[in-house]
Amino acid sequence: MLDVTRTYLELRTPAQFRDAISSDAALRVDRAADCPVSFFRYLYREVGARYRWRDRLSWTDDACHAHLARANISIWVLYLAGSPAGWFELRMHDDRSAEIAYFGLLREFIGRGLGKHLLTVAARTAWSLEPTRVWLHTCTLDDPAALPNYRARGFTEYKTERYTVPE
Repeated sequence: MLDVTRTYLELRTPAQFRDAISSDAALRVDRAADCPVSFFRYLYREVGARYRWRDRLSWTDDACHAHLARANISIWVLYLAGSPAGWFELRMHDDRSAEIAYFGLLREFIGRGLGKHLLTVAARTAWSLEPTRVWLHTCTLDDPAALPNYRARGFTEYKTERYTVPE
């Protein structure tokens, strides 16, 4: 078994966030309205494979479609020169908080500083929904740059938990 630490981080105000937008004109982030299940599966599988994202791999097409159809869920895709490079999922909660529920880059785009840009877009988009706070979580299975990126952008830790996963 592997010991894992999950860290929860939040922004309490938009002013707490520190932007890191890229000036690369070839970058864009689009909402995947009516996201096809196959594309959702592709993004989840390709980004999450390195980090042991497995909870949604067993979802049926109907379960994926129902999730994507929920009014409180939105999928956003980062493109670089027309190619998908990463994505994030926003989830609004009943307490009016906005969660960056999933966030990551495809393997080929890691190490280029795109995570800072994508996180900036994710946080700005979340704040545009007028939540009470914006939050996310990461764990020690995620990319080593994830937690430093969240901290550098102004997210502060508010909770940690430990659990185990099979090796």
